[in-house]
Amino acid sequence: MHPAVWVLDHLAQHGWRTVDLLAFTRSSTLVLATRGGDEPVVVKAGFGSNHVLAAMDESDRAAAYGFYWYQQMTPTERGLAREDFRHERDLALDCLGAAHIVPAIAEGQCPEFDWYAMPHYTDGNLRTLMSDDRAPIQRYMTILADAADGLDELHRRGIVHRDVYQENVLIDAGRGMITDLGAARRLDTPRGPRSRGPEVHWPPEYSLGYATATPAADVFSLAVLAYRVLFGDLPRLCGPRHRPDLPTALCEHVTAALARDPNDRPTMPQLRAALRAAATTST
Repeated sequence: MHPAVWVLDHLAQHGWRTVDLLAFTRSSTLVLATRGGDEPVVVKAGFGSNHVLAAMDESDRAAAYGFYWYQQMTPTERGLAREDFRHERDLALDCLGAAHIVPAIAEGQCPEFDWYAMPHYTDGNLRTLMSDDRAPIQRYMTILADAADGLDELHRRGIVHRDVYQENVLIDAGRGMITDLGAARRLDTPRGPRSRGPEVHWPPEYSLGYATATPAADVFSLAVLAYRVLFGDLPRLCGPRHRPDLPTALCEHVTAALARDPNDRPTMPQLRAALRAAATTST
């Protein structure tokens, strides 16, 4: 038994015809769907595996996909986090018109959950690109500089993303697009637990100050992605690294952006400038 069927059935009752199930996670469901004969779009429904299990009859849960995850959570964590999804949707709507941020092009709700729709980009994400070792370094730098543009726009609108990693940098016609504001917070409001981590793309301050993370956190996470592209490895505690075939300023900015102290990191515009310069440099 797969609880995603429950979500797809409810979307169908509200006019959506499923083309493909893209992702089904603990917190949400991503569906490629069409309505009224329009081109398919990505519909993100604020109902994931744990939420569906919470709504199912107790006798059916043990046979359902995701029951293992469900057992590991507290009753509070199992609760339907509808307000969290609405927060994500509202942030996406607040970013309409922003360059290099995936736009929300429609939104709505069912009695059981909320949803919003986004364009469908067919060129994958940064992870899929990184699996192709033939891609030129300038292509990566363009995509990362675009991601820096999107993140800087978020910051100027008072939002910190807090979850920058490969899957959240989509690619559209060779350009980078920031997506998934599920972990984002407004700068004027603490959000989430005090402590999170560790994860390879998260900055060290998440261990004590996740709820109040600043734009410097996104600088660190984007620098991790740049480091992985440039050096084919995760950042190590081995001091600055350089590649003679790359601009020195780029390596220095990426290294500086990985500083443990957020105050020692360059700003997002400074990191973006280094990435953009590298994207136009022949190497």
